[in-house]
Amino acid sequence: MQSPCPPVERDAFLAAMRQVAATVTVVTTQGPAGRVGATVSAFTSLSADPPSVLVCLRADSRIARAVVANGVFCVNVLPEDAVEVARAFAGPSPDDPEDRFAGLAIAPDPHGPRLPRATAFACTLTDHVLHATHAICIGTVAGLTVAGEKPLTYLSGSYHRLHPHEG
Repeated sequence: MQSPCPPVERDAFLAAMRQVAATVTVVTTQGPAGRVGATVSAFTSLSADPPSVLVCLRADSRIARAVVANGVFCVNVLPEDAVEVARAFAGPSPDDPEDRFAGLAIAPDPHGPRLPRATAFACTLTDHVLHATHAICIGTVAGLTVAGEKPLTYLSGSYHRLHPHEG
């Protein structure tokens, strides 16, 4: 479906999106295409019936290719003090994707590693849609780990902690 108006300028869109706070997650996967992980902020619930989530991954990334090939993924919502974990999984993939997991006490899961103190959504990939530069991956939640931690957030190019609004 084509919009009757041209899209806004890319830089204006990016500036506006920097004002939208996002929960910081690390999406992991494992299977025949290997064990891979990447920091992702485009994650949301989709449906409660059945329990489903979606993540948006850069279509040409190692994580997107691995999620599609493995057919499973795990979304790890990082606790607020896990900035170094978020940084370790961000940016271009290292030559050896296992390097990102080095030193972490991960919990094995057939959908993808569960990271320490993360609230985790273990998913079976039920659909993926390509849109421009990204793959929208929809997963049915097959398992949960509820850590009870406040999440790390990202806003205006930096990491933040949540604080309750007083009054």
